[in-house]
Amino acid sequence: MLKLMTVTAISLALGAVQQKDLPSQAVEPAYVEHVEPAYVEHVEPATVERVEPLSWWVGMKTELQLLVKGSGIGAFQASVEGTPGVYVKAVHKADSPNYLFLDMHIDSSAKAGTYTLVFKNGTQTIRHPYKLEERQARTEKSFGPEDLIYLIMPDRFADGDPSIDSTAFTKEGVNRKRPNSRHGGDLKGIMKHLDYIENLGATAIWCTPLLLDNDAKGSYHGYACADYYRIDPRYGSNELYRQFVEKAHKKGLKVIMDVVTNHSSLEHWWMKDLPFKDWVHLNDPYINSNHQMSLAMDPNASKADKAVMEEGWFVPSMPDMNLDNPFLLKYFQQWAVWWVEYSGLDGYRVDTWYYNEKIPMSAWAKAVTDEYPWLNIVGENWNTNPDYVAYWQKDHPNKDGFNSFLPSIMDFPLQAAITEAFQVQRKEPRWQKRADIAAVYNALSHDFQYTDLSHMLIFLSNHDCARIGDLFGRDPRRMKMAFTLLATLRGIPQLFYGDEMMFSTGNPQREDGRLRLDFPGGWEGDIVNLFTEKGRKAAMKDSTYSHAKELHDYARTLFRWRKDKEVIHSGKTLHFIPENNTYGYFRYNDGDVVFVFINNSEEPCNVPWTRFKEISEGLGKGRNVITGESMEISDKTAVGPMSSLVVEFKR
Repeated sequence: MLKLMTVTAISLALGAVQQKDLPSQAVEPAYVEHVEPAYVEHVEPATVERVEPLSWWVGMKTELQLLVKGSGIGAFQASVEGTPGVYVKAVHKADSPNYLFLDMHIDSSAKAGTYTLVFKNGTQTIRHPYKLEERQARTEKSFGPEDLIYLIMPDRFADGDPSIDSTAFTKEGVNRKRPNSRHGGDLKGIMKHLDYIENLGATAIWCTPLLLDNDAKGSYHGYACADYYRIDPRYGSNELYRQFVEKAHKKGLKVIMDVVTNHSSLEHWWMKDLPFKDWVHLNDPYINSNHQMSLAMDPNASKADKAVMEEGWFVPSMPDMNLDNPFLLKYFQQWAVWWVEYSGLDGYRVDTWYYNEKIPMSAWAKAVTDEYPWLNIVGENWNTNPDYVAYWQKDHPNKDGFNSFLPSIMDFPLQAAITEAFQVQRKEPRWQKRADIAAVYNALSHDFQYTDLSHMLIFLSNHDCARIGDLFGRDPRRMKMAFTLLATLRGIPQLFYGDEMMFSTGNPQREDGRLRLDFPGGWEGDIVNLFTEKGRKAAMKDSTYSHAKELHDYARTLFRWRKDKEVIHSGKTLHFIPENNTYGYFRYNDGDVVFVFINNSEEPCNVPWTRFKEISEGLGKGRNVITGESMEISDKTAVGPMSSLVVEFKR
């Protein structure tokens, strides 16, 4: 994902942590506009460098702890001037003299308004404004099995504002010729194409991280955060993100924020002056994580191996955060609460969940969901062993008594099974069998291990996987069968942008910068525009996108149908052992039955309805979901090679 730094470079970078005379990062006015209102004229600017969270609200459950950063601020006493009901309960000094942590009391009777934080040291007094706001009424509804999540990499989706492609504040500019450079996509680009996303049948948007990533190279992906309270200015601003959420809601689209608690970036402002020596895991010599997921639940694992897993760095350019530090844990809890309250977002996806210290991370999840019991959070637990994945879901009956408090998990075992079922086999040894749909059946047979099937994110691919168009040999038949599974299986479906039109690179191996393709039509001057019906029709003459319209229309039919099908959202599953590379299953409840049949063979076949009579008997006529045609139950029902059938019935 990133160009890795050498150990020598890491040592030099970490050495900067001890340098107290480094200048602070410049802060653009738009960044602090809502924190330092223009009408607070008596405040002396630049006396306190940072106060985080940037603001807060009256009536919150979460107790507020302020991080205050400023030269020598650790020697000051702190208090609050303003309306009664708000005061400093406790002051905590850090290892660095340039920080204070303030435990704040906000009484239930406290009023919204701008208060003044007062810092005194002898005859010196520093005043800094702090804003408490009224909470806004909102719909308490997060993402769930009724949704289709559309995953976007913002830098590669659409450039709505070329004027911010490069900024004076950020290190890396735009170079679309380089796969691992920034390409200029932004929030306005996404907002411009919300109609496309909604029309496809999606009901939620997950953007890979939008917070500031200021690495000199590879910053486009956003997973090396340099400021947890700032939208990257090459995407827009905090206020524009809030407008994006509001506009998405008006279109019926929920918004999920992608965040990282396990690591930050060497470019994060605190790396110049860490609050505490153990704020990050400083290893000398450098230690990389062993990436061994089993260590979290293995009763036989050594402490040494666990330490390397938790304290080793993900990559050399990403400092590993130490959530065992209670001030850092509190910082991350409040930060997550702040973004929900500030922007109105609808849920979180958390990167590299199991790399974090698991007990503090469970406390993080509990704190966020205590404030917002309705909020869904999905964690990345990348492993294809069902038991390893099931361990991380909230309330799973783990033998060690551990509870993650994480509502949703990502179904990597099922994703691997779908890939195995449809992937074009290359240079396979003679003993290896052809890809078989039985892989999907076998994956679903492990459903007994999971606590809550409705809170499992199912997907065909994401930003860390090779494009399924390449894995499936650019075969539209395989793509359609995969769409059928995604639209009809249990869980919360997620579609990676462009997969609905078989975006591909020509390389079935993962190649991050290239698989994260620019969406044709998202940039001024693009010859192909796949955002529009007219553009998709025109692209049928282009060999690269000749199947784009066909696949888009197929996927749209399925996903739009799925939006209102409660039987798919919450119904039970009944499936039958695959035969001859075909697979039949039913989703059902008291009023509806949906039958799905996948023929993954190169030969046409008939549906063996008689075999399914324990559920199909007495159903009567059904409707073909793709064609809209009426269907009779008959063993003569034909399904073509490498194709699928979806039929809905009323009981």
